[in-house]
Amino acid sequence: MGEALARHSEVWKMGRQPRPRLTLDIAEIPTYAIGDIHGRYDLLLKAEEAILQDGARLPGQKLIVTLGDYIDRGPESAQVITHLMEPPPDGFDRICLAGNHEIAMLDYVDGWLPYDDWMRMGSAESLKSYGLDPEHLPLVFPSGAQLDAFLRQSLPHTHIDFMRALPIMLDTPSVVFVHAGIDPMLPLSAQTEDDLVLIRHRFLESRVPLPKLVVHGHTPSDEPDIRPRRLNLDTRAFRSGKLTVARFWQGRVHLFST
Repeated sequence: MGEALARHSEVWKMGRQPRPRLTLDIAEIPTYAIGDIHGRYDLLLKAEEAILQDGARLPGQKLIVTLGDYIDRGPESAQVITHLMEPPPDGFDRICLAGNHEIAMLDYVDGWLPYDDWMRMGSAESLKSYGLDPEHLPLVFPSGAQLDAFLRQSLPHTHIDFMRALPIMLDTPSVVFVHAGIDPMLPLSAQTEDDLVLIRHRFLESRVPLPKLVVHGHTPSDEPDIRPRRLNLDTRAFRSGKLTVARFWQGRVHLFST
C-alpha cells in the first residue's frame, strides 16, 4: 500500500483544482466531529443517533463535521456516500471533508491512479458496495483499458461529483478540522493539500507547537489519541467496530464511541 500512496501523492503535482478551505466561528455552535468511517454505514447511523441524543439538550443549531475516508475497506461505502449526500438531521448542519480515499477514487476515475494501485487501498470493498465484482470483472474485461472504462462509467456520477466538491479543511478560531493533519512548520494559510490528507510522521512526531487544536483522522489507533494540541479520531471503524465522535462546546471536548 505504501507504493500506492506514494503514487497517489505524486498526482497532486498534475494541476488538480484546489479544494475549498472553509472558515467558521463555532464558539456558539455545538460541533461534533466524526472519525474515519470507511464503509461502516451501520456505525455512522449509530453515531448520528448518539449525536442527536447528546445534542437534544444543547441550544441552537448544531454542526456535524466528518473527517474524510468514507469509502474503502468496510462493506457499505456506497451507502455511506448516499447518506452523506442527504440532508443532515433536523437542527444540524453538516460539513464533509475530503479524505485521501475519496481523492484516490477520483484519481482512478480521472486516469491518474492505476487500477491495481487503487485496489491496494482497500477499494475492492467499495466496488462491491456498488454492485461491482472486482474479482470477476477482470475476467470479463481482459483488457485493462476496457475494465477501466467500464468501472468509470459504472460508478454513480452523483457520488463522483459529491467527492469532487468536498472541502479539505475547516478552520475555526480555536480548532482546525482536517483529514490527516498539518505541516507544523508552515502557517495554516500555506498548508498543501497533499499534507492535509496524507501527512503522518512530520505531523505526529513533531515537537513544534501547533497553532491551535488539530482534529484529524487518517492514522488508525486503538483508542482516540488525545494530545494537548491534536486529537486523532480514527479508531479503525472498519475493523474494530468503533466509530469515535468528539463534541466541541464552550471550550470543552467530550468523546464518545459507537
